[in-house]
Amino acid sequence: MTSNPTAPFSLSRRHLLGIEGLSAEEITGLLDLAEEFVTLNRQVEKKRATLRGRTQINLFFEASTRTQSSFELAGKRLGADVMNMSISTSSVKKGETLIDTAATLNAMHPDMIIVRHSASGAVELLARKVDCAVVNAGDGAHEHPTQALLDALTIRRNKGRIEGLTVAICGDILHSRVARSNILLLHTMGARVRVIGPSTLLPRDIERFGVEVYRDMREGLANADIVMMLRLQRERMSGSFVPSVKEYFHYWGLDAAKLRHARPDALVMHPGPMNRGVEIDSAVADGPQSLIREQVEMGVAVRMAVLDALSRNLPNA
Repeated sequence: MTSNPTAPFSLSRRHLLGIEGLSAEEITGLLDLAEEFVTLNRQVEKKRATLRGRTQINLFFEASTRTQSSFELAGKRLGADVMNMSISTSSVKKGETLIDTAATLNAMHPDMIIVRHSASGAVELLARKVDCAVVNAGDGAHEHPTQALLDALTIRRNKGRIEGLTVAICGDILHSRVARSNILLLHTMGARVRVIGPSTLLPRDIERFGVEVYRDMREGLANADIVMMLRLQRERMSGSFVPSVKEYFHYWGLDAAKLRHARPDALVMHPGPMNRGVEIDSAVADGPQSLIREQVEMGVAVRMAVLDALSRNLPNA
């Protein structure tokens, strides 16, 4: 499904709350549309008027420089009026509930709200209380759909396909919304997915996602096409999940020696921010097989595609 000027691609839904429920055709449509924005973003004139007159609110209950700035840039390049809400100084800090916040924002008649929240399901709850489109920018350990889409675009541009590839997702699977969204998307697009990590950082029911489970990096990386490292999310941990950072890196951190067990042309990814020397070695992160910087570029293009596609379902579109 390729978008074109005579038949612009649109999602058959008002919100994007997760990868779950998206078809392969919808994912392909978003990736194809994002390809157009990659080209646009590399030009001197990067603006389009798709969202001219529309209002976009970035509502981030968790700090995220990368994702928030990416959505802000995406909205502005499409011509929207973009407002970033600072939760640290908002009424939420004074005891306002999420539903009260939703009602307040809804009264301002925004067209799109981009939400990040520390609680799984909070974005879906907010989406039920507003009249505009809502995009999930990460909720708890549940989903982060635009991260999975930008990862898929990065893979497709470098490998030419997603179907049939072996992708190893390594590290803190238990607390990772990025892992969940990527597993759902990669399966939908026909990839073979492995997860690698210590038992303490693997969900008990991880097998129900249809992934191959490894607790040894060398075994799990054997013949992998893509190695996707995850951040050790200590802010979501209550208790001790790993003996020490040094020991964690020794067994599950990606260095050149472990990477050699993957295919010679294997590519390395990381959603960021990176903990160098914890889950990835600097020589690998900055090496020739790394796609980490390209992922950041693809993030703006994918978020422009999501905003563009959702805008087709807005009133008076």
